[in-house]
Amino acid sequence: MNKNSNQVLRGLVLALAGVGAPIIHVGNALAAETSKPSAAEERAGIVKSVRGDVQLLSGSAKARAALAGDAMAPIDRLQTGADSGASVVLRDGTTLVVGPSSRLDLKQFHFDSTTQDGGMVVSLLRGTLRMVTGLIGKTHPDAVRVETQSAVIGIRGTDFIVETDSQP
Repeated sequence: MNKNSNQVLRGLVLALAGVGAPIIHVGNALAAETSKPSAAEERAGIVKSVRGDVQLLSGSAKARAALAGDAMAPIDRLQTGADSGASVVLRDGTTLVVGPSSRLDLKQFHFDSTTQDGGMVVSLLRGTLRMVTGLIGKTHPDAVRVETQSAVIGIRGTDFIVETDSQP
């Protein structure tokens, strides 16, 4: 291959990776595999910013310090310390801003960027949450729920703040 062919091929790989299609090598050619979920489909979003002590818990793994750019899975917990906070941007464009001394569970998230179908359930166990809904909230508002210890909130595509105490 010449230099231009390599640049075109690299551009194709980056373009496919950008939309989340995993790349597999087939001989000398590249092909997008569509039968397995891609890394982008397996993640719900990314941690956009972190201030102070923020922990990310994924499944049964130990808590680890969250860093800007970390992937957030469809079932993850974000926990902030006193004087700490974080923001998360989900794949549909939803923004979650978690305040100090908060614990937020992303209990469910699925989104198909082609059809814009999806749903999410967010549980605020304690602290504060500001949520600006994305495409799911705009196209399927009934598919977005925020749970607290004392209430379940149905979202109708908006920007709002929820605050809950750590006591039931």
